[in-house]
Amino acid sequence: MSYATSLPWTLESLDLGRIDVQRVRQNEDLFFLLCSSSFVESGSDLYTHNLVDHFAGDQELQTWLSQHWEHEELQHGRALSAYVKTVWPEFDWDRGFAAFWQEYGAVCTSEQLESSRGLELAARCVVETGTASLYRALNDITDEPVLKQLTGHIKSDEVRHYKHFYHHFRIYREREGFSRYKVFRVILRRVNEIKSEDSDIALRHVFNQCYPQHKENEAEFRRVTGRAQGLLRRNIPAEMTVKMLLRPLDLPPLVQNMVEKPLAKIAEKLFLH
Repeated sequence: MSYATSLPWTLESLDLGRIDVQRVRQNEDLFFLLCSSSFVESGSDLYTHNLVDHFAGDQELQTWLSQHWEHEELQHGRALSAYVKTVWPEFDWDRGFAAFWQEYGAVCTSEQLESSRGLELAARCVVETGTASLYRALNDITDEPVLKQLTGHIKSDEVRHYKHFYHHFRIYREREGFSRYKVFRVILRRVNEIKSEDSDIALRHVFNQCYPQHKENEAEFRRVTGRAQGLLRRNIPAEMTVKMLLRPLDLPPLVQNMVEKPLAKIAEKLFLH
């Protein structure tokens, strides 16, 4: 059986002809969120290859990364870009992505990975938390049926990816014996990287493509993208996000219950600059 037939869902299962275009077309904030997400997802083969190299010798994890995770992430990119092109055909997605890729490819390097394999898996849990929360929020935001179906599929994929990375994190934690404090530092660092790098680069290239006359206008960029981020922030599933972020710390249940609510603010930082 080919991997394509084992995907949880396929792009072909989405009926793009059923999109209720008028429900979403005038929502520029939603456009920015969907298009920037499509850029990042469409570049997933680069960081997949970095991870495969990082886990040389771990055949089980390497196989899952290259034969499952990469294919599903790239499908997210294809589906999101197809949706964007259908609803906003005047946007030159290919040109915008090419500009994004030139910048993103230069910063998405193996040097960004944690030297400890186990701690890199903790970092992957943070990234998957961010994506699962993003698509859960997008799913809550929209009432357009096809987009609701698509974001539901992607959210489920990202939660499943999180569970897989967490499973391997526990294996490496036993093997490498790193402290909870080191895991905590990785979580904080990766949260800050998400908010300051990947999403910023993607949003900037969507903005540059939409508003070339304001390409160097930082204030206008922040104004336009700030609205989109505000929409996202108001819909973040804070409880789910915090639980997922804290899980690699393996806190005692009493401590976990005490800190979950105060740490809900962390959820916002995943999508703020």
